[in-house]
Amino acid sequence: MRTKVAIALVMLLATGQGTAQEKIWDETEAQKKERMAWWTHDRFGLFIHWGLYALPARHEWVKHREKTTNEEYQKYFEQFNPDLYNPREWAKMAKAAGMKYAVITTKHHEGFTLFDSKFTDYKATNTPIGRDLLKEWVDAFRAEGMKIGFYYSLIDWHHPHFTIDRIHPLRQDNDKNYAKLNKDRDMTKYREYMHNQVRELLTNYGKVDMLWLDFSYPGKHGKGWKEWGSVELLKMVRQLQPGIIVNNRADLKGVNGGGDFVTPEQFKVPEWPTIDGKKVPWETCQTFSGSWGYYRDENTWKNTKQLLVLLIETVSKGGNLLLNVGPTARGAFDQRAQNSLDNMGLWMKFNGRAIYGCTQAPEEFEAPPNTLLTYNEKTNRLYVHLLDYPLQNFVIGGLKGKLKYAQFLHDGSEIRTSKPYGHAFDFKMGHNDINLSLPVIKPDVKIPVIELILN
Repeated sequence: MRTKVAIALVMLLATGQGTAQEKIWDETEAQKKERMAWWTHDRFGLFIHWGLYALPARHEWVKHREKTTNEEYQKYFEQFNPDLYNPREWAKMAKAAGMKYAVITTKHHEGFTLFDSKFTDYKATNTPIGRDLLKEWVDAFRAEGMKIGFYYSLIDWHHPHFTIDRIHPLRQDNDKNYAKLNKDRDMTKYREYMHNQVRELLTNYGKVDMLWLDFSYPGKHGKGWKEWGSVELLKMVRQLQPGIIVNNRADLKGVNGGGDFVTPEQFKVPEWPTIDGKKVPWETCQTFSGSWGYYRDENTWKNTKQLLVLLIETVSKGGNLLLNVGPTARGAFDQRAQNSLDNMGLWMKFNGRAIYGCTQAPEEFEAPPNTLLTYNEKTNRLYVHLLDYPLQNFVIGGLKGKLKYAQFLHDGSEIRTSKPYGHAFDFKMGHNDINLSLPVIKPDVKIPVIELILN
């Protein structure tokens, strides 16, 4: 999704940079909470970055990185024929991994659309595959009971009227050249095109649960809410799909209805994000490796424990994790991605109760060293994720008089409370501490979870 050049911009996007003040719609905090209830419950989703960039297989920003012209990039359009594409397999893998919703790149920055848009010829139906790949994807994921989301790039490096700016493949080092390059380009025409495509997406594919717009970069030789027509765009979105959840990258900070959640990217937040001191809904989007699109030679892949800690830590701070896969040019998931999904699914099968419906634990509960806490307010259960397995005596603060029952989550086996013991023991427990007596041998689970059922 990002080059290193653009990553710095993402940090600004976590809170938005727009100055538009017009109200898009009226909605109370209670109504917003109800509209987003499924999302804050489900916590774990699949991101899919797939487009022509799967053919060069060296980053989804390859056109930007290599300053490629439309003419040079055309060969990928002419060769796009994902003969192994089977979105039913994708959906089954995502579901087995414990994911509850999915978001796919209907159009990335390169401008190519997976859907059959009537406003462009630069679409999957005009490639050798000759099909509306988005429709097949929607049908497959809905069949598995998953919520669906559409990523749509506000940026378009192929469209003749998208003005050349500081991240365009044809960007210039000399400021004086931009006016000449953009002499025949008209953002008004591109803006109309972009709004028309979003209208298609929200009209032709039934109920859409999420819209993931990407991204704004206001300032010199950049683009923000004025260039996108973001107020008008979001008004249309809310009218067409009143129940939809929309991210915050249309540059509409402070505008009611301009965005529902913030999106720290490839970044583990130190605490629950806030705006003006108030905790806000948030979702971190992350990759298995260092690229969003399929990158054949990229090898900095996270291991299973790193991925699980990423998920658990996100939920422990009240957030969602959107984890990305970049399918190959033939339409299959890379085997490395499949292995990661399988391993996460094995853990989620037995420990998903510590993720779904969970959030940050109340402050009265103290997380012991090398653990993370998640909490389900509805069931009043506290989950202790053991990142490093302790030796027998396990002290937790804030629970005295509040604990009804303790068990390992993966198998439901009881964990008894006890007084710490040992020769010449002189450790004094805190007034509200309890001690759990754990088995010496670590359970055969990547990260064991203790489920504490509270009074």
